[in-house]
Amino acid sequence: MPSAANTLLRLGARLGSTAQNALEVARFGGFDTDEDASPYEVVSERRVHRLRHYFPGEGGGPVMLLVPPLMMTAEVYDISSRVSAVATLRRLGIDPWVVDFGAPEREPGGLERTITDHVLAVDDAVDRIRDITGRDVHLAGYSQGGMFVYQAAAYRRAEGIASVVTFGSPSDTSVGLPFGLPGRLAAEGAERIPDWLLGAFAVPGWVTRTGFQLLSPVKSVRSRVDFILQLHDRERLASRERQRRFLEREGWVSWPGPALAEFVRQFVQHNRMLTGGFVIGDRLVTLADITCPVLTFVGEVDEIAPPPMVRGIRRAAPRAPVYEASLRAGHFGLVVGGLAIGRTWPAVAGWARWREDGGALPEIVTPVSGDEEATPAGLPGGPAGYGLRLAAGAGADAARQAFTAAARTVRGTRRLAGEAAQNLPRLTRLERIGPDTRMSLGLLLDEQAARRPDEVFFLYQGRAHRHEAAKTRVDAIVRGLIDIGVRQGEPVGVLMDTRPTALALVAALSRLGAVAVLLRPDGDTAAEARLGQVTRVIADPGHAGRAAGLDGVRAYLLGGRGTGDRGALPDMELIDPARVTLPGWYRPNPGRADDLAFVVFTGDGEHLRAGRVTNRRWALSAFGTASSAALSPADTVFSLTPIQHPSALLMSLGGAVAGGARLALASAYDPETFWDEARRYGVTVASYTWTLLRDLVNAPPHPGERHHPVRLFIGSGMPRGLWRRVEERFAPARVLEFYASTEGGTILVNLSGKKPGSLGRPMPGGAPVRLARYDLEGGRLAEGADGFAVECAPGEIGMLLARVRPSAPGAAPSGSRPMRGVFAPGDAWTATGDLFRRDADGDFWLVGRDAELIRTAEGIVPPGPIRDALGDLPCVDSVAVYGIPDGDTELAAAAVTLRAPLAGQVAAAEREALKPVDLSEALLRVEPALRPAIVRVVDEIPVTAGWRPQTARLREEGVPAGGDGRTYVRDGTGAYRPAPPAGGTRG
Repeated sequence: MPSAANTLLRLGARLGSTAQNALEVARFGGFDTDEDASPYEVVSERRVHRLRHYFPGEGGGPVMLLVPPLMMTAEVYDISSRVSAVATLRRLGIDPWVVDFGAPEREPGGLERTITDHVLAVDDAVDRIRDITGRDVHLAGYSQGGMFVYQAAAYRRAEGIASVVTFGSPSDTSVGLPFGLPGRLAAEGAERIPDWLLGAFAVPGWVTRTGFQLLSPVKSVRSRVDFILQLHDRERLASRERQRRFLEREGWVSWPGPALAEFVRQFVQHNRMLTGGFVIGDRLVTLADITCPVLTFVGEVDEIAPPPMVRGIRRAAPRAPVYEASLRAGHFGLVVGGLAIGRTWPAVAGWARWREDGGALPEIVTPVSGDEEATPAGLPGGPAGYGLRLAAGAGADAARQAFTAAARTVRGTRRLAGEAAQNLPRLTRLERIGPDTRMSLGLLLDEQAARRPDEVFFLYQGRAHRHEAAKTRVDAIVRGLIDIGVRQGEPVGVLMDTRPTALALVAALSRLGAVAVLLRPDGDTAAEARLGQVTRVIADPGHAGRAAGLDGVRAYLLGGRGTGDRGALPDMELIDPARVTLPGWYRPNPGRADDLAFVVFTGDGEHLRAGRVTNRRWALSAFGTASSAALSPADTVFSLTPIQHPSALLMSLGGAVAGGARLALASAYDPETFWDEARRYGVTVASYTWTLLRDLVNAPPHPGERHHPVRLFIGSGMPRGLWRRVEERFAPARVLEFYASTEGGTILVNLSGKKPGSLGRPMPGGAPVRLARYDLEGGRLAEGADGFAVECAPGEIGMLLARVRPSAPGAAPSGSRPMRGVFAPGDAWTATGDLFRRDADGDFWLVGRDAELIRTAEGIVPPGPIRDALGDLPCVDSVAVYGIPDGDTELAAAAVTLRAPLAGQVAAAEREALKPVDLSEALLRVEPALRPAIVRVVDEIPVTAGWRPQTARLREEGVPAGGDGRTYVRDGTGAYRPAPPAGGTRG
């Protein structure tokens, strides 16, 4: 009986304690534990942050700056004396500092903060700590705070940073959503949210707290049950009370709307932590600029930032020595709790001491091999839901939204050769373009500016230019053009280097409805001005003198003050747009599909040719490139050719505008800086023309090349051998090769990339094409018994014809008339001038231009098969095929350059040598009548400004003397042997 009474007494006491403690929790939110926070002083206070120095007066030792995530308070590093990161670090000899962003909802203007504000706050804190301590700073951050740390270190290019330490901080958000759902769904869902809506509201702290708890529902429920069951034991609960209150109420703050929008767009949807090219202010930043050591803590059971997300830093920062500490912990457990105090923070302190004083590397820290792969990244545009989870409270809601997005995706996906579903609207719009449809560069730019004014339009010299600002500049130039008398339809010369002003002027002429005549800075300006029929030219300062010297042409100046000769030209920058009255005839973007839009130039001297491009032709390339390359706002297209080059105008600029991608302008192409720029701009698609990439593929390995973000090289004219080398060296990037006539509507594209050297098949929306049998000797189409042209059988050489509407302006190339009644009465076709073969699968293979045919004594020799066969030799770098005059005929000759060995490559001597047996075997694949009589090794093959091989100088050199071991001739058996000193050429 006494025992029963004691039990009842104990039960009553327990119930009483439980009721008393429950009342205290209900009234005050928890227990008063009398724990004091670690001492600190606020060293500086700025608009966005306060800089705390913990344990002031106890300085000494390595300096470490801790950065909290947006959704949590700075107290995450000092929750209680039992689990205080700063106290542990100080005890282990580290001087701790903390960035305090405060609670945005309680700070003036706090809910209007951007990602840039937070990164610059960290940057400022580093400067102040260095000024005070005189030491470089170890920069550490948890979760999104670690992302700020990465970004700040990259923004500073590691200046003043002793090392970077992160805890559960993603660098690659492409790997997936919770519950194993693909991250692509989050990207597509985010894409549908307008910028103004995404940034219009802040995410309250309770939302992120709830999302955090829903990601670990079992753990959250267990924690609450344990709390209730232990509610009678105040002393036992007191040790964890500060931690409980932090997680359940006090530790969460609002996420500002603008910062959320920027975070989702740049780092969730576009994954630019991995690819590079994210924007801080107007400056482009890439994690590839981090050169200091990086230590990343990985939570093996982290559901918010799974290990593949965190390990993306290996690819994102190829110059940084990367180390890793992997713990059996969740997201919060990496920095708070017994495991963190026992393992994480001692390792962090040991790391900092190791970096500064030497000694042993902490046991749990291991270096990551530079070539060790993390989980492969998805393509740009396929990011995971990390930001959406933390920002919007994921869990069940995220799963439901993701499945909804999945259903929409399945219903809406219609793939073009396996690419993205966004191709269908582009191709549909292209097919609906009629002669009077409004279509122009200016119109598409206005649509992009209206849709996403705050998104980046183009990148130049490390700076980002947004659509809204670009539109303002273009509209100002339109008023300037009107002020000097330019009218719709007038051809206006543009004489400028590739620069923002040149891009804005071309867009302004399009918006006005005038014709941009793109004069080449390295061309014959007077001749091009005559061909382009211009009466006025607008130049930048560097070309003002040349513009002023043109006879019968009024010249104007536009652009910043440069070092060139400005002369006495009227300066359009002095025109006040606000004072220009718009005339009654002006309508923005009046251009119709069949209106002339641009004039571009190719060749020089007697071969100078003006290409006239209609709005329809420009749109065909623009939408065709965007569709074939599956361009999206996650992409950055790197234009390596000058803006005057057709590939820049039609493919790079056109594709970027039609696809909503960013355009990166190269002021000049330099293989030595290509990878630095590609990383900084976040390039995913790079353009080329002809042999432009040869120097890049021959260059020594570059640090930025490792795990690079480029997925496609797009362009035309790449030789087959170079194509294979590019894909081999820069894998997984592949080559997307186009064939396009400048004026007509003919476009072929090799979408699959499975047949290097093939130009693929006609692109949907382009002009219908047919391959007609061609009389090589007579230089005309072969006709059947009925008088109509005969379509080629597979493998047969023929002329590529494109169907045209002869009534349409610009339907046929300038100066030529379409051929009528070619395959049927009344039809109209234009000859491209290019000879092709079509294989049994329907893919087209270029044989050569009609003008390139070599007329030998044995018959007509096209250059294409010889180029392909010799270019396939491993030792051959580049090939040129040409004819050498030989009486009334020609000798077919080929010149090759040999590849130099790359650093560390074995068997270099064998690669450098070209053996007669190699030539004989390679050319066996060419029909005997089409093989060259001479093959010679040269030091260099000249190329044009567009990187197209030139043969005129080689032709002028005639038959090589022989006897030098660099010239080979074909003998009577068809084999190749060294040419004797006498210069024998044929067997």
